[in-house]
Amino acid sequence: MSIFSRFTTNTDSFHPEATHLVLGTPLSGPWPEGTEVIAFGMGCFWGAEKKFWQLPGVVCTSVGYQGGRTENPTYKSVCGGFTGHAEVTQVAFNPSTVSLLELLRVFWEHHDPTQGDRQGNDIGTQYRSAVFCTTLAQKELAIRTRDAYASALAARGFGGVTTQIAMSDAATGVNRYWLAEDYHQQYLVKNPNGYDCHSETGIALPELV
Repeated sequence: MSIFSRFTTNTDSFHPEATHLVLGTPLSGPWPEGTEVIAFGMGCFWGAEKKFWQLPGVVCTSVGYQGGRTENPTYKSVCGGFTGHAEVTQVAFNPSTVSLLELLRVFWEHHDPTQGDRQGNDIGTQYRSAVFCTTLAQKELAIRTRDAYASALAARGFGGVTTQIAMSDAATGVNRYWLAEDYHQQYLVKNPNGYDCHSETGIALPELV
């Protein structure tokens, strides 16, 4: 799908106080004590978000822009390649109910992390594979699973993994998460037959040793 055809319903409205249409939790918090936050870039964020909100233990999901060079990015500027941001799904989760490993399993198995700045027909830096971590433990596990998945992919003839793994620090603004416009949030609830493109490899994440 052309990125320009996805501009047509952009209302350019942002309401961080909004609540999740499925989970009923605030998109921007506050969330219960002990909640952790991580963000995943795996192509178009419309379908990616749905994969995470269905998991027991996920407190909230939202979609937005992360890893770019400018403040207050809009969908049009991100898709135009002007900001360097990735489309991401931010996941707030209860680690005592759903493990980070399970979230990473969903991430790796539901896109193709070898495609660089694209997923299938969606081409551009905003569609790159990325993980933005908020703790060093998250980053360590993301790297371990990346290496394990890269080995499994290479054994099946895939190219190298291009996934960006980086820290996000709200206090300093490093790789800040910017909430996307309202119409993007829980898009596949509002549009059940909406666009959902993910170039899955069909390969399972190996068990870690």
